[in-house]
Amino acid sequence: MSINVLFFARYSETVGFDSLEMEGDFATVDAVRVALAADPGFEVLNETRLMCARNQEICTLDEPVQAGDEVAFFPPVTGG
Repeated sequence: MSINVLFFARYSETVGFDSLEMEGDFATVDAVRVALAADPGFEVLNETRLMCARNQEICTLDEPVQAGDEVAFFPPVTGG
């Protein structure tokens, strides 16, 4: 299965790019996160308060993933 993964704000700064394409068998958004976080440079995805989206809709980590999906990770947003 192929999915597109996007990184926003300081996550893109930390990993060094805005997006990547991943191949693998991922059941959930969290499976994508775990696979990425295991690689050096992606440890930021181990943060407990990260936010995520699937196909441009905010979701939880247990959201199912299908081939062709877009998964995004970003830090919590604060306002003022």
